[in-house]
Amino acid sequence: MPMEMDTTDLIARARAGDQDAFRDLVQGHSRELQVHCYRILGSLQDAEDALQETLVSAWRNLGGFGRRSSLRTWLYQIATNRCLSMLRADGRRPRTVSSPPEAALPEPTGAGDAPPWLEPYPDVLLDHLVDQRPGPEARYETTEAVSLAFITALQLLPPRQRAALVLRDVLGYRTAEAARMLDTTQEAVNSALKRARATVDTRLADSGEAARQLDTAAEQRLVARLTDALERADLDALIGLLVADVRLSMPPAMLEYRGIESARRVFAAVSFRPGRNYRVVPTRANGQPAVGLYLADPHSGIYRAYVLLVVSTTGERITAITCFNTGVMTRFGLPRTLPEPDSPC
Repeated sequence: MPMEMDTTDLIARARAGDQDAFRDLVQGHSRELQVHCYRILGSLQDAEDALQETLVSAWRNLGGFGRRSSLRTWLYQIATNRCLSMLRADGRRPRTVSSPPEAALPEPTGAGDAPPWLEPYPDVLLDHLVDQRPGPEARYETTEAVSLAFITALQLLPPRQRAALVLRDVLGYRTAEAARMLDTTQEAVNSALKRARATVDTRLADSGEAARQLDTAAEQRLVARLTDALERADLDALIGLLVADVRLSMPPAMLEYRGIESARRVFAAVSFRPGRNYRVVPTRANGQPAVGLYLADPHSGIYRAYVLLVVSTTGERITAITCFNTGVMTRFGLPRTLPEPDSPC
């Protein structure tokens, strides 16, 4: 884990009520704490709320920080327990979605395991996260531990299993440290960890999205081919980019389409039905390629935000596509509308 600078003076000033000192004290940790909350909660909105509540709690309780642990560990303890409290009171979260987002969707191949609250995480918010090196106990690479497959797998776990796995296998805290942070025993942490690892490893194996080496050139070629297929409405070209057992999901609807033929039916019935024209804006989410898809409005001559597609890949093939509604697109700095390609605006 990263070494911390001497914060003795900042802590003393913050304890005396200096809000600027407190801001300087925690600002270097805020981004990684938000990612931590996102891993546990699966929602960027919830993670932002949890981060703010964590910082308020830290400000109010700084007098009780006894330096038995590092400031970073203390903040992680507050954030973890704030997330667990939110999960205990998660009545605001939808449990099911009764109708699919598009009435024209064909029958799904099954129920998806992506929860209704799942949201993508903009890569711009992950900048410098790789510099926060995990401890020696970590089992997952930093980039793997923000992938949509990994975040989805975490959401299948009971809250305390989720927290134990993130603290131990993602952040690399020792069992004794995780037990103190969760106010439990080492035996309870090890038991939770054993069950959590079995669930997550099975889910990642089933998704076909094990840790991969980033090949920037291959990814750029794939995004270019995907963009071209979408903008030309070339269904065969798009299908040619998919692996045989490709998975399509679309939170908040808890349904899944698996396999080439299912994907063809979905795209033919919805995305490529007659009269639809698109523009594509590339972006990145969860350490993966993503594209903002804009649908032409035949009456106004502009393209309106339609969906965000987050793409999981192996080599130059797509293993999974997760479709998110327009509500998440502004988080990525994507506009609500685009002009026609030849428009001077």
